[in-house]
Parts: sequence; C-alpha cells; structure tokens
Amino acid sequence: MVELVPGGRVVDLGCGDGRLTALAHRSLGAESTVGIDSSPAMLADAPAGEGLSFELDDIGLWSAPAFYDVALSNAALHWVPDHPGVLARWRAGLRPGGQLAVQVPANFDHPSHAVVGEVAEGLGLTVEPDPVAVNVLRPEDYAAILDDLGAVEQHVRLQVFVHHLPSSAEVVEWVKGTTLTRVKRATDAEGYERFLTAYRARLLEVIGDEAPYTYPFKRILFRARFR
Repeated sequence: MVELVPGGRVVDLGCGDGRLTALAHRSLGAESTVGIDSSPAMLADAPAGEGLSFELDDIGLWSAPAFYDVALSNAALHWVPDHPGVLARWRAGLRPGGQLAVQVPANFDHPSHAVVGEVAEGLGLTVEPDPVAVNVLRPEDYAAILDDLGAVEQHVRLQVFVHHLPSSAEVVEWVKGTTLTRVKRATDAEGYERFLTAYRARLLEVIGDEAPYTYPFKRILFRARFR
C-alpha cells in the first residue's frame, strides 16, 4: 500500500526487534529509517545496517517536526489509547506529501480473545482489559480521522487473514505472545499455568477440538498521503 520513497526518510513506530524495520528500509528504498520502541529488550536485538537506527521511546507520546516521508506502524498502535491524538502527532512528523501506513489487529470478538476475561474472572484473576477491544476504532472512524488530518488520498480496509493451524489447540500458542501477555502480568508462573489449562479447555468448548483448524484473524490496514 505504501509508495516507494527513494532516498527518503522513514520512521517505524513500535518496531519491536527491528526485523520488519530493516525490511521496510530496503523495500521502500529509503536513505534513512529509524525504529522506535519502548522495550529495551526488543531493541537489543535490532539489526545493524546502513541507514538504520533505533531509539527508545513511547509511541503513544512520540512526536517530531515535519521530517519523515513515511511513518509506519505494524501491530503496535493498539497498545496505546487515544488514537485520534496519537495519529495527529504522527502526522505532524511528516513532510509535505508524506505517507502514514498503519496495521492494527481487530479480532477482539473472536473466542480466542473473548473468553480470556471469562476464564480469568472464574479463577479470581484481575487482568487488564483487552487493548484491542478498548483502543481500536472502527475502520470508518480511522477514515474520518485521516480526512480531518488533511489526507489527500487514503485507503482504509478491514481484512480477514486466514491462518491454517495444525489444530484448534494451537490457537492458545498463537495468542500467548499477544493478548495473553496481560494475564501473565497479573499472576505468577503457577497461576498462569492454571489459567492456560482452563483457557484451553474453555476455548475448545467454544471453537471445537479440530485438526486442522482454520483461524480467521481480522486486521485493519490504512494508508494515507497528506498535503
């Protein structure tokens, strides 16, 4: 969705370990790309490369003068609240004609996410709300925000990605690194294992114990160019 920017400047907001940052840097033909993330552990594994750099910062608060040709964010924006305010700050960091491209998960209503709170409550665990359910807006809301920010062209879509897993039980492994991280923070190792046992049993009650299993995962993708 993003147009090439030969010799341009790119910022990757919520870059994680930087592997996709390096890929974007090469694919877009950028002269310089900086990855921003709030996790020192993630940035410790960031790849080296000509034109690549990484900085520790909070993407929810990040701002910069109009400097970049492209601002990217892949599977990170959902962790922070106030998307209208955050996107306004990101847009302010773009030069005239700059592009903003974002992907956020939108699968909060799938049983893999929906039964987490139910199981946690049954075990007496107090966990943070699902950030996707709380923070992610409707596709049409993002379209309105981009328009308000001065987008001269935009593409907003809800897309379902189909993942073929060996079994429905594998969904548990899939969500361990995402939505279940909030459960892990809420208890100790023993409590987390109890949760996983109960969660797996309840999830399979809802989606069935199937092998293989088709796991549909919804994501919102949008890209805009600004004046």
